[in-house]
Amino acid sequence: MATTKVYIVYYSTYGHVEKLAEEIKKGAGSVEGVEAKLWQVPETLSEEVLGKMGAPPKSDVPIITPNELPEADGLLLGFPTRFGLMAAQFKAFMDATGGLWRTQALAGKPAGIFYSTGSQGGGQETTPLTSITQLVHHGMIFVPIGYTFGAGMFEMENVKGGSPYGAGTYAGDGSRQPTELELAQAFHQGKYFAGIAKKLKGSSQ
Repeated sequence: MATTKVYIVYYSTYGHVEKLAEEIKKGAGSVEGVEAKLWQVPETLSEEVLGKMGAPPKSDVPIITPNELPEADGLLLGFPTRFGLMAAQFKAFMDATGGLWRTQALAGKPAGIFYSTGSQGGGQETTPLTSITQLVHHGMIFVPIGYTFGAGMFEMENVKGGSPYGAGTYAGDGSRQPTELELAQAFHQGKYFAGIAKKLKGSSQ
């Protein structure tokens, strides 16, 4: 059987989304026959502005271009929130996919969403909800995790990011890092999504 390619495409300012992406890759890669790869979208802010924001240097994860998206059998898209919407950097990348939209090159491909917000009321549901429009116009199939993560979805004693839409974390003032439970949910999303992408690819052959 042919390898199923899952691309995990993200933007991360302070590293929170990147940590989720790394766990998602591990989860996707744990599915036999699936090849998972990390990609970053281009930064739109200058080094000077990023420095003033206290943002750390970018990792060595390769930068993706829109033309590389059709190579994937499934896409997991990650970004921080900005006032309840995806960050402008990721929106700018999506705005550059007009050529793919015109030919519907991504139509029928499964896609998932993961994210980071600053606070509990900062967009854990509105961020993925408002981002689904990007998938719809490309004809992609949105794959939420629902409540497949089990008991972890009902955690009430500790602060936990994520929702039925996908894995998530809280950045707070930047010092808070994804918890073990949030990382476990990210791993689960990668594994769950990869299994579905593999099934879809198999049924189309």
